[in-house]
Amino acid sequence: MEPQPPATPSDIELRRAAGAFARPVAWRSIVQLVTSFGPFLAGCVAMHLAFGVSVWLTLALAIPTGALMVRVFIVQHDCGHGSFFASRRANALVGRLCSLCTLTPFLSWGRQHALHHAEWNNLDRSDRGSDIYSSCLTVRAYLDLSPRQRLLHRLVRHPLLANLVLPPLVFLLLYRVPFDTPQGWARERRSVHLTNAALLAFFATLTLLLGWREVLLVHVPVVTVASILGVWLFTLQHRFPGARWSGRGSWRYVDAAMDGSSWFDLPPVLQWLTGNIGFHHVHHLNQRVPNYRLAAAHEAVQRLRVVPPLGLRAGLAAARLTLWDEARGRLVRFRDARA
Repeated sequence: MEPQPPATPSDIELRRAAGAFARPVAWRSIVQLVTSFGPFLAGCVAMHLAFGVSVWLTLALAIPTGALMVRVFIVQHDCGHGSFFASRRANALVGRLCSLCTLTPFLSWGRQHALHHAEWNNLDRSDRGSDIYSSCLTVRAYLDLSPRQRLLHRLVRHPLLANLVLPPLVFLLLYRVPFDTPQGWARERRSVHLTNAALLAFFATLTLLLGWREVLLVHVPVVTVASILGVWLFTLQHRFPGARWSGRGSWRYVDAAMDGSSWFDLPPVLQWLTGNIGFHHVHHLNQRVPNYRLAAAHEAVQRLRVVPPLGLRAGLAAARLTLWDEARGRLVRFRDARA
């Protein structure tokens, strides 16, 4: 890690405020397991039952069921951070169970995600451990690319491609191979193959019992909806109006959490479905805070340093903010890039 500027007293207070909630509560974790897996599995069953009535009804039910898969993914996310249970073994077991619903290899994704937490919103490190959703070029670096490179850079980040087409392909296909897992990560690479084997056994059995058409029209739409919603949330967690990105050795942990991670102020139902991940600034301030304690931690942190909320409308428009303009000190769209 590169040296960072020293922490200020206010930084220490903020981290202490969040740290007071960085302990799981066993009964709340168990309740969330029931209220996450239960509704999601019920949604899948309802889709299978509806298939004999109407394919269109089945596809319509994919929307709420996909949203419920996002809630299961948040449980897996917390298990990856070791924040859902006090027991490391319990986190690993539940995380692996979640991965069979989310199609996301637990160990491999978790370690890759840890890289994100090491260097988010850091312009000096944006080429390492990042993806197109949480990385950012400066306007200068973008304009220094060749015309062909600029076209490719813009194409894969176009909202229609990046937020609608690519997410299902990532979850359905890309996560089936250890595409960016280093050779030295033996356990993580093995987790990809073991997850695939378990998924193959499950869906092969389901296909023999129900037929390939029903399995395809139930589970692929669910993953499609969940991946689109999840990736959209991930996109606006660090690229939104007012977000701060730092470079040239000025990156600071607390500032990157408070000013470079969003507080997405969602209606209560959406907040429940997304497992409170809208309090993303608090999550980056202390990743060991369980998702069901993020709201309380947010209130404690907000008393020390006010973070403005990101509304639903601004969140919908945030996907187009893809470049950091060092001269203006803000994120801009591709069409706003100028030397």
